Amino acid sequence: MSQHTSELESRKVAEESRQTEWQQSFLRELFLGSFRPDLLPEYPLDGTRPEFKPVYEKLRTFFSQEVDPVEIDETGEYPQHVLDALAEMGAFGLLVPKEYGGHGLNKVEWCKLMEMLASFEGNLLGLLSPHQSVGVPETIKQFGTPEQKKKYLTRCAAGDISAFALTEPDVGSDPARLATTATLTPEGDAYILNGTKLWCTNGTLAKLLIVMAKHPDSKKISAFVVETDWPGVEVTHRCRFMGLRALANGVMQFTNVRVPKENLVGGEGKGLKIALTVLNVGRLSVPAGAVGTAKKCIEICRKWANERVQWGRPIGKHEAISHMIADMTANTFAMDAIAYLAAEMAVRGNCDIRLEAAAAKEWNTCRAWEIVDNTFQIRGGRGYETERSLVARGEKPIGVERMLRDSRITKVFEGASEIMHLFIAREAVDKHLQVAGAMVDPEASSNEKLASLPKVAAFYAAWYPSRWLVRSSWRRYDAHGHLEYGALETHMRFIEKSSRKLAREIFHGMVVYKAKLQHKQVYLFRIVDVAMELFAMACAIRRARTMQHHKHTDAENAAELADVFCRSARRKVERIFHDLWHNDDDAKYKTALAVLDGKHTWLEQGILAEEDLAFPPSLLDAKASSEHVAIK
Repeated sequence: MSQHTSELESRKVAEESRQTEWQQSFLRELFLGSFRPDLLPEYPLDGTRPEFKPVYEKLRTFFSQEVDPVEIDETGEYPQHVLDALAEMGAFGLLVPKEYGGHGLNKVEWCKLMEMLASFEGNLLGLLSPHQSVGVPETIKQFGTPEQKKKYLTRCAAGDISAFALTEPDVGSDPARLATTATLTPEGDAYILNGTKLWCTNGTLAKLLIVMAKHPDSKKISAFVVETDWPGVEVTHRCRFMGLRALANGVMQFTNVRVPKENLVGGEGKGLKIALTVLNVGRLSVPAGAVGTAKKCIEICRKWANERVQWGRPIGKHEAISHMIADMTANTFAMDAIAYLAAEMAVRGNCDIRLEAAAAKEWNTCRAWEIVDNTFQIRGGRGYETERSLVARGEKPIGVERMLRDSRITKVFEGASEIMHLFIAREAVDKHLQVAGAMVDPEASSNEKLASLPKVAAFYAAWYPSRWLVRSSWRRYDAHGHLEYGALETHMRFIEKSSRKLAREIFHGMVVYKAKLQHKQVYLFRIVDVAMELFAMACAIRRARTMQHHKHTDAENAAELADVFCRSARRKVERIFHDLWHNDDDAKYKTALAVLDGKHTWLEQGILAEEDLAFPPSLLDAKASSEHVAIK
């Protein structure tokens, strides 16, 4: 298969798996140059029900009193008493409806738990979140038959751990190359599953799996519930990582596994749509976890910057450190607003959150990593030292070193940053492709392009001038009928003006690059970055306004943080807009190709090259004794 054919097939598979219908979406409207703050709900100041509080407090007490995060990190294992206690408390059924034995939490409540857990211990979040948000509970709750729900949701609520199996050794975010197969038996009563899945989180503990496999005849992808005690299911390797060292992540091998036909989820060929739909909601736990991490960092830096004295003053009163702390705090305020507004949209159910969930995941994890890195810097050598070493010489066990290792993966979990950008970029141009797709489609014929001209001309003749001349009446959309935003009004005007400019730049990119636009990833990434900053500004303002309306004790403090955040975000947006058309993209791409062609290997001189190194005996031993894990 040629590279061009493979690329076209991959794009076709991705397009077929997209959700084509749209409900109301703040970000979709923003990409079209329409600023619609009415599409943002009130920030959920509480957002929880009375029955949630005892669940929260019970888990909080358990985590803070019964769980040793240092032990988990050092041993690389989940203690059995912790797993047993979580099962007994129903922690594996938090999102399972009550009729199946679960707690039936809504997404805001779920995010509050994930935030709290992330501030304390990342491995347990890595256990509970994938199991429920993308594993059997969420998948079967949304797409399962009544029989599947009764059978499998009940088991999950009782403590059976689940995992999601999509990634393969040679397949990451390109499902067209999926190699795991599901072949219907001659009798038509079962499928025979064969293949290998990589990085299956919870795989070494799971009793239930959601497995994506391709039908050899139709090439379509389906989702199946697979029980790990069935013949032919094997964990062939336990993966180990830089951080989250107890993560129960493994390589799963399926050899002639017989899967009953009733374990097909959602119908044949629906696998990728199911995966994307589940991920839209399931990835909400990641930005909530990022909020917990960021808030913990603020606590650490606040205390240390007051305690540590250099040159006669606490380090927090030195301007360089004070600016870092101010940015960390303002960004965390915005992160919190994004995470919980997206969760509230999911609770309400009348919003299309595919863009908002992806933006929340991407923006929050990038900011969280910056905040953790700055916390490391502020703590200095103590940030690099382990908790056990700190305690041994009489200091507090503040685990910034562990936090740094554990948090880096969040920019990859549930969709790497680059994939999130591409996903958002594709949805950003959806309306334009509906209208003018034939004009930029390299496969479209001249006749097809000609036939589309009247529709293209009619749409853009009205739409494009309006992105210059017509201002949206965003003031009338304030949820409480208040027209005054105070000091934040200037930021609302900036979002409105920038949204129209953003829409124009998307159109300009299509005109300039035409079919090549899909390959101008850096251009598209900048478009997405602008939208995410505007989204973050709008969410921060919405949170501050909600607190003001409800006369919250910290309403003035919230408005101050929203203002500081928006000031920084505006400068970032202006810089990105400038870089859209004034950049070094072509020069960098040319240089990268030269590196790949070996033209700059001269720069690598002076190192111990890979081919010069003997294979370390310790790794030879590791390869020979690869961790085969008996499935529990």
